[in-house]
Amino acid sequence: MSDMGITVKKAEDLSEWFTQVIVKSGFADYAPIKGCMIFRELSYAVWEKIQEIFDQKIKTTGHRNVYFPMFIPESFLKREAEHFAGFVPEVAWVTMGGDSPLEERLAIRPTSETIMYATFAKWIRSWRDLPIKLNQWCNIVRWDTKGTKLFLRTREFLWQEGHTAHATKEEADKEVMSILNEYRDLMENYLAIPVLVGKKSEGEKFPGAFYTAALEAMMPDGKALQMGTSHNLGQNFSKVFDIKFIGEDEKEHYVWQTSWGITTRMIGAVVMVHGDDKGLILPPKVAPTQIVIVPIPYKDSDSSTILTEAKKLFEKLRKAGIAVVLDDRAEYTPGWKFNEWELKGVPIRIEIGPRDLKQKQLTIVRRDTSKRVSIKEDKAVDTVVKLLEEIQNNLFSKAKKCLEENITTVKTYDEFKKILRQKGGFIRACWCASSECEEKIKEETGATIRTVPFEKEEQFSSCIYCGNKAKEVVYFAKAY
Repeated sequence: MSDMGITVKKAEDLSEWFTQVIVKSGFADYAPIKGCMIFRELSYAVWEKIQEIFDQKIKTTGHRNVYFPMFIPESFLKREAEHFAGFVPEVAWVTMGGDSPLEERLAIRPTSETIMYATFAKWIRSWRDLPIKLNQWCNIVRWDTKGTKLFLRTREFLWQEGHTAHATKEEADKEVMSILNEYRDLMENYLAIPVLVGKKSEGEKFPGAFYTAALEAMMPDGKALQMGTSHNLGQNFSKVFDIKFIGEDEKEHYVWQTSWGITTRMIGAVVMVHGDDKGLILPPKVAPTQIVIVPIPYKDSDSSTILTEAKKLFEKLRKAGIAVVLDDRAEYTPGWKFNEWELKGVPIRIEIGPRDLKQKQLTIVRRDTSKRVSIKEDKAVDTVVKLLEEIQNNLFSKAKKCLEENITTVKTYDEFKKILRQKGGFIRACWCASSECEEKIKEETGATIRTVPFEKEEQFSSCIYCGNKAKEVVYFAKAY
């Protein structure tokens, strides 16, 4: 890759474009460990924004943050057989402590259900101890043997994982949906990425869950990306880990549990969905820098005056709560700065040159449309606040249009395979609810059921694979 500028077009080679944008913008980099990545300042700042937004959401609903160890005894994982079997191929193990072999292998956290629930069994005694509503922000290690890709599939990633315990199934169901709605709000109203929401099939649900609900987004190459999940774990884990309580009826009951999570792969989705041939385009609500001011000096006599005006504008915007940077570096030309900030995806650029100074105006450039407008300097704050909202809405509207254009309804398996081969995207089809048909489709095409809508849609054909009577309308896709 050359040092400056994106050398491939997004529409022609999405994979190479994606990598170049991430590395050349300084968003992230490859780590010395195969399959791992380095979150550089810009991408980590986006993650901090996401943390701040979601952390506030769950704290207002009574959830509290904790931190459990990243090492999990093998015996803990084995106590829930289905869960253990689901993660074994991807578990990284610690077998030595210094020079001494460990008495028991320790898994490096692939997920925290088992270590947390062994502790829940000590903490819960009575209905008065419920609900327990905990969350932790941490790292996860899954030794993925498939092709890794920055953000979307790495062996170590960052996430939040929520874990709750309730007295009844109804309370657990309510928790699953409440979190799912908060996730959807985060993704659509902050990341500007529309999602399909529904349940996973039995074959695609989280290992050990009663059922799994998920949010699925569509990437520009026609592949789906799972953006987040919320699981009702039922009483599966509580029976294994003996998490019981004495109810108000003075009888002993097993708790109902949920777990839910989102990861840094969402940041990869932001890059892929919104970026263009110039680089990143960050939604204003999660952009670490919302506005960059670039002074454009012409003659030495103008330079100090222009810089003074730029500093005044910087302070005015900063006091209005806008994340603004003043790029007054003398060693770079304005054109070089324009390219750099476009590559980094800053939503708005404000230019102040001699003509702007003379006419008491500013030149504003939108990153999402490249549209340039001139405004009076005394209207700066009101204008950019409005523009930031317009950019946020425009990014979502464009992504929603793309999602809608990538949903295709089919009635036959031949049509299914043709669409998958030529177009991709979500394929809306009827299914008999047989795991055998689901598995055959996966084996033959690589497509999986990404979501089963919560509200049943009217069937419009027989089962896409076997031709028997259909029971569900589902959405298939190939996925990352």
